[in-house]
Amino acid sequence: MVHEQFKVAEVLVSYRPDYNINDRPRISSSNQTFQLLKSHWDMGKIGFLEEFKVLLLNRSNRVLGIVDISMGGVSGTFVDPKVVFATALKANCSSLILVHNHPSGSTRPSDTDIKLTKRLVECGKLLDIIVFDHIIISENCYYSFADDGMM
Repeated sequence: MVHEQFKVAEVLVSYRPDYNINDRPRISSSNQTFQLLKSHWDMGKIGFLEEFKVLLLNRSNRVLGIVDISMGGVSGTFVDPKVVFATALKANCSSLILVHNHPSGSTRPSDTDIKLTKRLVECGKLLDIIVFDHIIISENCYYSFADDGMM
């Protein structure tokens, strides 16, 4: 039997926020989330490319960060749950809000949006990370899964 040596990369987990958490916005409504996102979205692309982002929140619903997860084309983008939750775990967040845009301007959720939301909520339960909402935005309006009783 031959024993081979395998080199394993060192994994280092660290968390060093460079801000005072009390200076971060506290999320209390879908409209507040929409207004915050509008200020962090490239509005020149909102009607052109579909993007998926995640708001990371602490236990007090203060925003730890807004993370770009994926960018696709006119009709969709791919969201890998491993990327969503690897990012959430790295930031030590307690909850998150899923967000994406529809370049068509329609904020109505597709069947794919509904299935993805359910899948990410289930993944979050396994990790004790609450998925509070999934918001679909356009330039001037939004749809909230939570407000519509879909969460």
